[in-house]
Amino acid sequence: MTPIDTLNQVVTYLKRSFVGKDELIDLLAIGLLARENAFLFGPPGTAKSAIVQRLATCIDGGRNFDYLLTRFTEPNELFGPFDIRKLKEGELVTNTDGMLPEAALVFLDEIFNANSAILNSLLLALNEKVFRRGKETRALPALMFVGASNALPDDDALAALLDRFLIRVKCDYVDPDRLDEVLVVGWQLENADPTTRPTIAADTVRQLQAKSRTVDLAPIRKAYVDLVHTLRNTGINVSDRRAVKLQSLIAASALLCGRSEAILSDLWVLKYIWDTEEQIEILAGLVDAVIEQDIAPEQGQVAHPQAIGTKQPNAEDLMAEVILLRDRWTTGLTLPEQSVLKDKLRYVQTRVNWVQHIGHKQHIQTELDGLWQQIIQTM
Repeated sequence: MTPIDTLNQVVTYLKRSFVGKDELIDLLAIGLLARENAFLFGPPGTAKSAIVQRLATCIDGGRNFDYLLTRFTEPNELFGPFDIRKLKEGELVTNTDGMLPEAALVFLDEIFNANSAILNSLLLALNEKVFRRGKETRALPALMFVGASNALPDDDALAALLDRFLIRVKCDYVDPDRLDEVLVVGWQLENADPTTRPTIAADTVRQLQAKSRTVDLAPIRKAYVDLVHTLRNTGINVSDRRAVKLQSLIAASALLCGRSEAILSDLWVLKYIWDTEEQIEILAGLVDAVIEQDIAPEQGQVAHPQAIGTKQPNAEDLMAEVILLRDRWTTGLTLPEQSVLKDKLRYVQTRVNWVQHIGHKQHIQTELDGLWQQIIQTM
């Protein structure tokens, strides 16, 4: 079994263990392979911490660290206290045994509770994978940082913290129709033998991280550049630095599919770089419009499951979205809100083109045309 097969085996195990969480699990695998941080946004009870903790148990040979931050969390609680023996000798050395600086996988729950006392050290750790305290500087062995919160930051200092998480995932409750499945699988998971779960060595993950840097991105570079320009024109912030780092996510998608070069559908990862909830659907529409052009990859070029899934829109869901947008338009929106609604409408329009049933497609298109006429008449 190849190292990438071993990682995919862990991914499959997690998907079987957590019903309806394939998207989140696939993105954690992307972050792990790219050595990029992931932020999980959603209410309590959506299995955010459970999935990360289960992933941590599948990484063999590396310590893991998870912590729930509060407004009163002190640096010692994350990075460790000063070594008393060294302190008596006049040296400021941190005792990091069992703490964040020695962890292979780090999970920080309620990340935006971080206070000014730990913010600078945390920003440095997230951005450069470096721990610095006084004269002490050391590289961190962390394969990945995962942060979670049920709210987005509301000030600039914490917005800088969000910026250190390249991947952003919105976590919702599982579809009520799958609740019975959730209960069955959850009960099995509670009683499962921990020795039967698949594992991957931390050193193997590091080897895969290095290999992902060798993926050939030339085949998609023009499409990627064009998409970045489109996102910027839409008002989604993609700085030059961020654009460079995002390439690692594209490469990770290719490698997870067993490819040494990227294809157009690997751009699916760009749907998860939003800054606000309002951008989620807009991003999805713009990215889907690009990757859906990759209808028939060349023989042997397997597309990532998350990219394939975008090609099967649900007609009922699209119709419900059109009705919701039509109702919202009549409520008297501000100009920025009108702009966001139009972007969402364009996204729905793109998805309608991929509805297979002709009758359903025509019905939705008729409703869309009517809403566009209504919008034009009121402008």
